[in-house]
Amino acid sequence: MNPKTVFPASPILDTEGDRETTHHPITNKDKTPVDKPIVIAEPATISPAPQKRAQTVAPEAETQTIPYDPEAIAQHYRRRPFLVWWRCIAIVWPSTIFALSLWWDRRLGKINQNQQKRAIQLKQLLTNLGPAYIKIGQALSSRPDLVPPTYLEELTHLQDQLPPFPNEVAYRFIEEELGAHPDEIYAELSPQPLAAASLGQVYKGKLKTGETVAVKVQRPDLQQKIALDLYIMRGLAAWAKKTFQYLRSDLVAILDEFGARIFEEMDYIQEGKNAERFEQLYGNIPDIYIPRIYWEYTRRRVLTMEWITGTKLTNLEAMQKQGINASHLIEVGVQCSLRQLLEHGFFHADPHPGNLLASPDGKLVYLDFGMMSEVKRQQRYGLIEAVVHLVNRDFEGLGQDYIKLEFLTPDTDLTPIIPAFAAVFNDALSATVAEMNFKSITDQLSALMYEFPFRVPAYYALIIRSLVTLEGIAINIDPNFKVLSKAYPYVAKRLLSDQAPELRASLQDLLFKEGGFRWNRLENLLRNARTSPDFELNQTLEQAVDFLYSERGAFIRKKLVNEIVNSLDLFGRNTWDNLTFAFRQTFGLAVNEVSPNTVETPNSLEHLQRIWAILQETPGFDQMEMISIITKLLLKPETQQMGQQVIGGLTQRALARLIRELLISDKSLAEPEPEYQEDTSPRLALPMSVENR
Repeated sequence: MNPKTVFPASPILDTEGDRETTHHPITNKDKTPVDKPIVIAEPATISPAPQKRAQTVAPEAETQTIPYDPEAIAQHYRRRPFLVWWRCIAIVWPSTIFALSLWWDRRLGKINQNQQKRAIQLKQLLTNLGPAYIKIGQALSSRPDLVPPTYLEELTHLQDQLPPFPNEVAYRFIEEELGAHPDEIYAELSPQPLAAASLGQVYKGKLKTGETVAVKVQRPDLQQKIALDLYIMRGLAAWAKKTFQYLRSDLVAILDEFGARIFEEMDYIQEGKNAERFEQLYGNIPDIYIPRIYWEYTRRRVLTMEWITGTKLTNLEAMQKQGINASHLIEVGVQCSLRQLLEHGFFHADPHPGNLLASPDGKLVYLDFGMMSEVKRQQRYGLIEAVVHLVNRDFEGLGQDYIKLEFLTPDTDLTPIIPAFAAVFNDALSATVAEMNFKSITDQLSALMYEFPFRVPAYYALIIRSLVTLEGIAINIDPNFKVLSKAYPYVAKRLLSDQAPELRASLQDLLFKEGGFRWNRLENLLRNARTSPDFELNQTLEQAVDFLYSERGAFIRKKLVNEIVNSLDLFGRNTWDNLTFAFRQTFGLAVNEVSPNTVETPNSLEHLQRIWAILQETPGFDQMEMISIITKLLLKPETQQMGQQVIGGLTQRALARLIRELLISDKSLAEPEPEYQEDTSPRLALPMSVENR
């Protein structure tokens, strides 16, 4: 790529002059003031989203984006060493002063006393260093595992409380990008930006057609500044990776992922495309709303979108006054995040409190679609498989999952890692999943990754940031909120309804163990799945039947036959023992000291009764349709074949037992029959739904 395409010339006014805080009127091209004043429109409320939103498309010539190209950036700045060194001095000098302040606090024992002061200084330092460092600060603001609470509070203000740049520059950008002066495009425009973020600032306006809009204008010289900082940070990352052997994560790859995301975020055309794609994938989820993009007023440095009146999810008092159920919106956010990460793979990588609003009509509104990322299909299924293997304590399978997820290379020796998994998750596995905190799991995984040759892929950092941020917002609303607990209904639904081979294999691993069928796992899956908003019982049953009677389901049919034979044989033996006990007791014959009735034996019929009760309580249950499905099943040739196999298995066991009784007089020589063993592992598979705990 030609470096000139990476850094296009931008005729921008000098921004170092005094920044006025009074009203800036829009002027005509000859710089004479416009006659009419510019007013701020009254707040608009959100109308319900239509099923399919009509969309306009940007002109073909305007849709080309400028991708992040580290090699082109390197070539550009290798020829400008003085510019690079000057920027390094500008970064190192204030950073060194800040580091010395922390060192001096430690020497004087005043770390806690001066923490608030240092946090403010750090926020100001990052703000002064520019957009790239502001983005790093924003990432740190959602990492309570890395940053003390006092610093978290200050870094949060980096998200939407930055100094604005002059209106004259913003108006020049609008004219350059849209081909007309702002007063010719917008009927109204706020005299000052209502918010100034790291990459741009937002004005409130109204189109000539009457729609209230938000107009985002990019900061001047943004691409050049960020590219230079990325070049410097990438060089440091390469040096650190080469110098410090214990750093197993590919810092350069992580930084390149960050660079690609931030370059996309600087392109408002790409952001508009992201918003529309997000709306197409997730706009049908109840209580989710995505603002409309006005393409005729959107270009690379100017974005015009629907104005949203809303309240931050962290403002509990304001939401309570409006009668908004904050806990419900958090659950909606969790469900939307699960679909982003595990279903479609296209996810919002920057869900900080400023980008999630509660609308007056109780919807969860997503804003700012600049920083998005993708999870590949194999990675999506790998995440679900990892959950199943963790539930089953199958740490060997978990190790294979980490290879699929690209944390480990295929040639990694898993022998020392498998017992390490057991040690790390020992505390977590002693509780139900509903009681586990997502952050606690990521913390323990981080400790494990330092010890063994794990390489954290770039996409994983964005996923963790997204989920930890969401959990942090949720905990602010409800201290007892557990993301994993809210996530399991969706995971259960996917395991029961998704026909992908990977998830069918995971479901099989979950339900079968050493030849036995774990009824309690199936019950818990059904209990959780029924609470998932889009769980369709009839469709799931039809898919399950189709799979069960397919060629791939032959293994499960065989397992079910064995389970039925075991259960009926056990039931028959217990019934026979009870009858003979009663007969001997009635006629005064020798009997055992303990009655067989006092020994509890599991019964598959009881499990089936409980499953039937769960199905009856599931939304969409239709008893007549269930009877119709059961009737069709009984008439299937495979069912009849299974029945014959059950009869054959019972007959074979009965004959074997009879031969043992007749031919082996010394009972001590006879091999004891295997006893039924209930699954006694900790109940970690899936949490009981709230009403069933």
